[in-house]
Amino acid sequence: MAETEKPSRGTGKENVDMLIVGANELITLGNAGYAPRTGGKMQNLGIIPNGALAIKNGKIVAIGTTPQLAGKFKSEQVVDAKGKTVMPGFVDAHTHLVFAGAREVEFEMRLKGASYMEILKKGGGILQTVRETRKATVEELVETARKTLDVMLVHGTTTVEAKSGYGLSTEHEIKILEAVKTLDEKHPVSLVPTFMGAHAFPQEYADNPDGYVELVTEEMIPKVAEQGLAEFCDVFCEKDVFTVSQSRRILERAKSYGLKPKVHADEMTCLGGAELAAEVEAVSAEHLIYASDRGIEALAQKGVVAVLLPAASFALMINRYADARKMIAKGVPVALGTDFNPSCWTENMQLVVAFACRNMRLSPAEAITAATINAAHAVNRASEIGSLEIGKKADIIILDAPSYRFLGYRFGTNLVDSVIKNGELVVENGRILR
Repeated sequence: MAETEKPSRGTGKENVDMLIVGANELITLGNAGYAPRTGGKMQNLGIIPNGALAIKNGKIVAIGTTPQLAGKFKSEQVVDAKGKTVMPGFVDAHTHLVFAGAREVEFEMRLKGASYMEILKKGGGILQTVRETRKATVEELVETARKTLDVMLVHGTTTVEAKSGYGLSTEHEIKILEAVKTLDEKHPVSLVPTFMGAHAFPQEYADNPDGYVELVTEEMIPKVAEQGLAEFCDVFCEKDVFTVSQSRRILERAKSYGLKPKVHADEMTCLGGAELAAEVEAVSAEHLIYASDRGIEALAQKGVVAVLLPAASFALMINRYADARKMIAKGVPVALGTDFNPSCWTENMQLVVAFACRNMRLSPAEAITAATINAAHAVNRASEIGSLEIGKKADIIILDAPSYRFLGYRFGTNLVDSVIKNGELVVENGRILR
């Protein structure tokens, strides 16, 4: 039977704002519940053949087969998805969206063997982007990031977590978060703001790291929280960046101001970032390439979402990926993100799904779960997005492919034909509608 809201009185069909009909596969991820999916549940996509959706006031009001919904609803806007796959919009659970400049020279340095940390110690990497970002105005940052969001949108991403971290001073971290706020108000893609003043030590604090930690905890966090500019606080807990002790201090301070903790954990070395994420009850631990068995078990016990970033491993050319199979076996909820930043410049979650399948051995179903409902949990939005269920926002993508299995299988091209955001058609035939 079709799943619908109670029909209006009368014998006629109910008017809705949009009907999507004829989907070869309707990927609902239905009955998502209040917890992220773990283990074998990540394989369950809730597929409805010849599926249909009804949308009203920006939300999903009915789900079922095309014959079921065609008999109950009518609309002036009917989208024919014959031969196509309909699914929730991608949720990109980890990006560094707002910055100025580029680091193409750094790419060539890597090709010659330079490591991420070697480049950072020479004043490059994050610190180069900090110099460029500090010089940029809010308006310039907004315009650059707007173009990025356009690319993300046409590739099917409808919600993006956006970290600060390229200011590394109170003034410029707030400037970045103000740009995120402006973009969230003006762009179709929804943004989730994360404060990450603890991304690196700025050069002016190179000889006084504890002084910078004090700046983050005593000035930045209070001001960011008081202005309501961020929902989360993240920290780069890594060798030669922030120690476990420093990271704990920052995250506990952030929690006292109502900011939910996230951790850049165990990306370059096994430092104990995963264990810290569990200890502070972080919403998510991210990267986790070198996470220990103990850390993985701690994440599972506390239900911390592991946001894995296979494009980052590819970009860094380190030939090592987070052990997604072990995490799933241990019961860790796994999500995906692009890690979009000047060193990992990809806006395409479809490519991330392909990398996750090919380099982490996720099945296409697991990767889709990780890129939708579990990613929504990682940004505290699972009650609104991430699955196609009655009452949720109509954030929907239509793939020009007959099956979800084409994600991961076919890569290097854009499979997204159309995007519906909050019930509005915003991308059609691969082009943004202005």
